[in-house]
Amino acid sequence: MADNESQNGGNGSGVATRRFALDKLYIKDLSFEVPGAPEVFENEQVDSRVSMNLKNSHRAVGDHAYEVVLHVSLHATVDERTMFMLEIDQAGIFVIGGYDEQEMRQLISSQCPATLFPYAREAISSTIGRGGFPAILLQPINFDAVYAQTEAGGERPDA
Repeated sequence: MADNESQNGGNGSGVATRRFALDKLYIKDLSFEVPGAPEVFENEQVDSRVSMNLKNSHRAVGDHAYEVVLHVSLHATVDERTMFMLEIDQAGIFVIGGYDEQEMRQLISSQCPATLFPYAREAISSTIGRGGFPAILLQPINFDAVYAQTEAGGERPDA
């Protein structure tokens, strides 16, 4: 049994050691466009509409290491005219071990994106501000609730 425990990351007690750690954080891709500049700035005071799409993906990159990518896209419009478009892939390398398949799916689909989101939110706010627009404050997202809703609907998360 000791051989099996050591192969599975065991600690000698017959129970696998659980590990969840963020090893590396980075922006994998960032795109910001203001197709109507400079004329679009004339409409800054007009009510704009911002739509957001969010998804995540992952892939194994080593023994117990996973790259998780949070994809966020924003599209701001005024009267059907695009003010700006922003897409960011905020990524991280997570070391995860000692969990069963269901727990792994939950960690990768919920905990990892929740860890990445504040970094993506800061990069988004900074980029939009540098693009000449007022900063946008994205509200926190309950990724546990999103995961639970996805699981309840019978769909696999985009993770």
